[in-house]
Amino acid sequence: MKLYPLLKFSAFGIGTIMFKRKKAILGTIILTDKCNLTCKHCAVNNLTAVIYPYEQILQEMNVLYGLGIRILFFCGGETFLWKDNGKTVRDLVKEAKQMGFLIVNVVTNGTFPIELPEADLILISLDGGRENHNQIRGNTYDTILENIREATDDNICLYMAINKINKQDIQQVCEIARTESNIRAVSFNFHVPYPGTENLSLSIEDKEESCKTILELMMQNYPIFNLRSAFPYLTSNNFKTPCHQCVVMENGKISVCGRCIDVPGLCEKCGYFFAAEYALVFDGKIRVIIDMLRTYLKYI
Repeated sequence: MKLYPLLKFSAFGIGTIMFKRKKAILGTIILTDKCNLTCKHCAVNNLTAVIYPYEQILQEMNVLYGLGIRILFFCGGETFLWKDNGKTVRDLVKEAKQMGFLIVNVVTNGTFPIELPEADLILISLDGGRENHNQIRGNTYDTILENIREATDDNICLYMAINKINKQDIQQVCEIARTESNIRAVSFNFHVPYPGTENLSLSIEDKEESCKTILELMMQNYPIFNLRSAFPYLTSNNFKTPCHQCVVMENGKISVCGRCIDVPGLCEKCGYFFAAEYALVFDGKIRVIIDMLRTYLKYI
């Protein structure tokens, strides 16, 4: 991470903690809910299959920037399906950088060719080894690895949602992250039980065992983009929700933290590591703050 973004985020963090502000720094824009996959754990794909227009996305970027957002994510659906009048997600990343966003990340399922060197990170879903990943996401594992190997830059971070099916595959995904030259790290989440996906939920014991495995792999220097100091809070969901430092925008609507805020009772079952990590950082947890600085300097 360059010096200016580091100073900017540090100043924001100090002000947020000291004055207990509920101002956001991280924003996500949903480009579309259209997706080429029907994953077992997903409850938000192809609800409308609308591709939001380029001008609308630009307007939403301007709104978020005006609110003080400086870390921007583009999500779907599948982001690489987004196209409008010859524009692609790559054009959006370039616009975001020119607009002044300090970190711009893109989340994708990895089934399309990856040519996005302008992004700070491309988060690609890999939900286990070949067998379990394909059980969850369809026969896509080999395609994703091929696209990763043919990518034009090394700005890729794997993104695994741990659930009942793949909870034994954490090390397999970490091995891929360590051995593939275009991958910087892997980031984990716990499955969030949207209605209809509750059967994939992890018990507290499952979460504790998963965090124990991740921690052991961290100690062996596997490239893991999570904060170990947040694990005890994550396993027991002992962190403040929603996280007011994160917002999601879709079709003009801004939701604090994420779309799951609209589902009664789901916040209390949050499995999003980054939401917990940000909530803990801006709650003034010193160990988590130090951990975040060390991790972000290493991987972004």
